[in-house]
Amino acid sequence: MDKEHIKKGWVQVYTGNCKGKTTAALGLAFRAMGRGMKTYVGQFMKGQKYSELKAAEMCRPYITIEQYGKDTFIHVKNPPEAEDVRMAQEGLAKAKNAMLSGAYDIVVFDEINTAHFFNLITTEEMLDVIRSKPDGVEVIFTGRYAPQEVIDAADLVTEMVEVKHYYEKGVPARDGIER
Repeated sequence: MDKEHIKKGWVQVYTGNCKGKTTAALGLAFRAMGRGMKTYVGQFMKGQKYSELKAAEMCRPYITIEQYGKDTFIHVKNPPEAEDVRMAQEGLAKAKNAMLSGAYDIVVFDEINTAHFFNLITTEEMLDVIRSKPDGVEVIFTGRYAPQEVIDAADLVTEMVEVKHYYEKGVPARDGIER
């Protein structure tokens, strides 16, 4: 494969209050696979068996997904515990090692922005990932609440904005579509 097109590698951030950030990152991984590129996806705060895990198994060795979270949601009514912090920090180290390993063309830090929002990861740790990114690796940060310092340091920022969503009509998350 000719790696000339990813000679530098950029930092992308997918943030905002709407669904689709992880889906966009996985779409990029799928497109990259079509060019023989390899993607590592580290999923913070996720331990549920989402459909993308099965799909990634079918796409090995081009797409690798690892989860760094429990199978419960963290939110205001269910704040993070020490175990959540430990898992996020372990995930950060693994994802950063994947970025530095030379084995991957793209490294996705899925839901890292949200992990930051819940104080599982610091702004400085996120900026350290950006500063230490080697040439030839594209880095993607996803999740709501991207810190302004990360937005400022990124090369491309996409904000997903909800205009209309069928959740408002009571439609639950559907297998293969939202999970």
